[in-house]
Amino acid sequence: MKVDRLVSIIMILLDKERIGAQELADMFEVSPRTIYRDIDAINMAGIPVHSTSGVGGGFEIMERYKIDRKVFSTDDLSALLMGLSSLSGVMRGDELVHALAKVKSFIPAERAKDIELKTNQICIDLSPWMGNRNLQSCVDLIKTALSEKRRLTFAYIAHHGNKTARTVEPYQLVLKNSHWYLHGYCQERNDFRLFRLSRISDLRMQVETFTPRDCQKPNLDFAEILETIQTKIKIRIHKSVMDRVLDFCSYEDFSPDDDEHYIVSFPFIENEYHYNILFSFGDKCECLEPLHIRSEMKRRIRQIAAVYES
Repeated sequence: MKVDRLVSIIMILLDKERIGAQELADMFEVSPRTIYRDIDAINMAGIPVHSTSGVGGGFEIMERYKIDRKVFSTDDLSALLMGLSSLSGVMRGDELVHALAKVKSFIPAERAKDIELKTNQICIDLSPWMGNRNLQSCVDLIKTALSEKRRLTFAYIAHHGNKTARTVEPYQLVLKNSHWYLHGYCQERNDFRLFRLSRISDLRMQVETFTPRDCQKPNLDFAEILETIQTKIKIRIHKSVMDRVLDFCSYEDFSPDDDEHYIVSFPFIENEYHYNILFSFGDKCECLEPLHIRSEMKRRIRQIAAVYES
């Protein structure tokens, strides 16, 4: 549920005597069902919205009701500003600027300092420390394609470096773990797929539009799947890489080995990604158990050494 859309609907209802669900849906490019959910949320927030059915019907704020700036508490306004400010760091657009301005208009002068203090207590910065910073142009183009229901074509680098040409109907932009993804229907695979933006090149928007099909949101929670395929291996690490190892497990998985080393119960899946994680710790990490993973590490080390000997 988009906070900026809720605020905008409240402003529209204050400005208009009555407006229909379909008109609001067209205005915000969502389904009427989404508008009905938004109206329910506004009602739950304490703003009485009345609905009238039939010709000329629609939504309106109940007669003689005037919205009070105090309808939003200090915590409410701080949370709204915090969320909108974090989004503005990774997504540009007038809609965010307007939403921020509207939310700020609800702040009474006597509470401004307290709300600013609460808003600044948590900083959410989703931009990367380093890496590909040219993704914003891709995000902007995909946002336009989403709004106008236009197909996208691009080259995509899949697993093992395979480069393929794709034509995709865009349905959603996803920000997961600081990485942008495009969720869309791939015409080459005849199915919905997630595409990581950093692996996309030569992104182009087609002129013709498409008719949206029924779309289910992608599964972004792999906790249950990981429990079934992930195992714990025993590694010995030097304390100098402890901070990096903690990105993958908790402190409870560590036990001291001597003054300089720790034995760690490390979550592991036997694939390229996890072997590369172990190699990223260099000579400060040794796999102790199980034996077959230790042997595989030795085999890969010999392969790496052979590259530099030839």
